Amino acid sequence: MSYALLDAVRVAKAANTSLSVLKATKETSEAHQRKLIMIERIAALASAAAESPNSNGVTLTSEEFWLISINWQDS
Repeated sequence: MSYALLDAVRVAKAANTSLSVLKATKETSEAHQRKLIMIERIAALASAAAESPNSNGVTLTSEEFWLISINWQDS
């Protein structure tokens, strides 16, 4: 599994953008619900890391990075 060290503020912003797109979609499938939960977790962790005094990045797996970077409207 590969990892990437990213700026926590930027990860939180990207995750929140993805959340707004996911929530705007009226899909109710189980896969959609799992995506929503995963992105909510990433957003919460990145926001906490961004607020920490020693914030020098947040580490994500390649799968987590893929989940927040994919175009959700095509799913």
